[in-house]
Amino acid sequence: MAELKLVKIGGNVIENREALADFLEDFAALNGPKVLVHGGGKEATQMAKKLGVNVQLIEGRRVTDAKNLELITMLYAGKLNKNIVAQLQALGCNSLGLTGADGNSILAEKRPSKPIDFGFVGDLTEVNQSFFKMLLDSGISPVCCALSHDGKGQLLNTNADTIAATLASALSDHFDVSLNYCFEKNGVLLDLEDDRSVIQTLDETNYLKLKSEGVLHTGMLPKLENCFTALKAGVKQVRIGSPKIITESVNYTQIIN
Repeated sequence: MAELKLVKIGGNVIENREALADFLEDFAALNGPKVLVHGGGKEATQMAKKLGVNVQLIEGRRVTDAKNLELITMLYAGKLNKNIVAQLQALGCNSLGLTGADGNSILAEKRPSKPIDFGFVGDLTEVNQSFFKMLLDSGISPVCCALSHDGKGQLLNTNADTIAATLASALSDHFDVSLNYCFEKNGVLLDLEDDRSVIQTLDETNYLKLKSEGVLHTGMLPKLENCFTALKAGVKQVRIGSPKIITESVNYTQIIN
């Protein structure tokens, strides 16, 4: 099977114009089929404050009421997604910006309101594999934002890391998938203040040990859960690190079974 590079970009890279432009140049230069998934939660929080929209986080997860859903739809599917696509087109990378509703690409169901009501948040149920394969086989690179839909007319806010892992898992039926989580750090760190403290390889046993000891930053835990889920679903390689991991031999964390 052909190799597919699936890259999720997030963190401060999305908000940094120069860092994002540098990453997109590297992404556009990748040979073969590729998919980009992007977040935007930090910018959404900043925009909400400017517009006077209340933001509520529970255990680091955004509660998405109707006003917040309207805001993130404008930001994720509009400003961020289309600016990324425009920059990739300028770099010669033919790309197509997607929410989960476009091409019925990513379906979800609204998360139950108990024990916690997160509002219009979606838990993924299905990926339209044939749609993504058609795009990739045609030389088009999908650019997916953090919105899914329920098939009944409702958009749903969905964690971008989860979208990346779910897409990687689904597409592993057709490709040898390399899943890359890129953000402003060099990898999973033993010391959040020391970028040199990168854990070179991390398996589930060591992950659970470090988690129980409180060593790992809490914001990293959901990402790592997605990594192990993807590996169990057939993804060939999972890496976490700076955006340069997609083109250069730099420090990063390799997640292994």
